[in-house]
Amino acid sequence: MDPQRVTWRTSTRSGNSGNCVQVAAPWHDRQVALRDSKNPGGGTLVITGTAWTAFLHEVKTGQPGRT
Repeated sequence: MDPQRVTWRTSTRSGNSGNCVQVAAPWHDRQVALRDSKNPGGGTLVITGTAWTAFLHEVKTGQPGRT
């Protein structure tokens, strides 16, 4: 899947600082794509949906998620 053809989202909690991570999900084969909002052409990190879910769990609860 082409990163230029997906819908990138930025957290509403990031405000207008411009220092954000953007996310595109679902990506190819239930993966999640991440990129730096300051440099959207600088590369894309693609992780599994399971890893993304574990990350979100840990951010929200402070407890390690399971991968």
